[in-house]
Amino acid sequence: MNLLSGLIAVILALKGELTLASLFILLGILFDFFDGFAARLLNVSGELGKQLDSLADLVTSGVAPAMIMYKLLSQSQSHTNWYQDFSCTIGSWASEHNNTIYFFPFIGMLLAIAAAYRLANFNIDERQTSSFIGLPTPAMSLFIAAIPLILMYSNNVLAKNVFLNKYVLIGITIILSLLMNANISLFSLKFKNYSFKDNAFVYLFLIASLLLLLIFKFVAIPIIITIYVVFSLVQNNFKKQ
Repeated sequence: MNLLSGLIAVILALKGELTLASLFILLGILFDFFDGFAARLLNVSGELGKQLDSLADLVTSGVAPAMIMYKLLSQSQSHTNWYQDFSCTIGSWASEHNNTIYFFPFIGMLLAIAAAYRLANFNIDERQTSSFIGLPTPAMSLFIAAIPLILMYSNNVLAKNVFLNKYVLIGITIILSLLMNANISLFSLKFKNYSFKDNAFVYLFLIASLLLLLIFKFVAIPIIITIYVVFSLVQNNFKKQ
């Protein structure tokens, strides 16, 4: 179901239905969460499931968000002529069609490439049992999926202007690609027990996330992902001390 949701999201993104594509990414991430829950409930696990999980994630949390970013960057070309210096014709196969290909939107493909490298590395990295090394691909995907939802449903003019800016979109792509493969420890949302002392950062993060969602709705999602990284860095600093 995760993989199927991701495939539908890719098709919708290519058709320009970015809002629906984002919703199917969110649905795929939901299925991704519950497959682990179901495995623990049924007390089953195995190498095959591990590999299938990563392959499904590559589509839903790698290729699909990359397609959304590609389309966002492609659409921004109508607002400026900065692409014209980085384009070429692909043949006059039909006079009524636009036969110019623009290179800058392909920067969005970095998300899929970085996600593939991260998922492959995750499968062979034995350190990532109780925490993550680098930003998880679903977190990156949530960030990207939130952008069309913000542009469609949010009344926050500042947020819309930020995410319509081509330089911001390229910056987001590069930063998220680097974060996915950065050698930084990020806390997991899994509970070993339910005591506040042992899970203080997780509880604080969840409470802050809920409040942000209630106040800012879709705009809160990129903020929450940013807070997640910041909280992890603060937690790492406390552990060192």
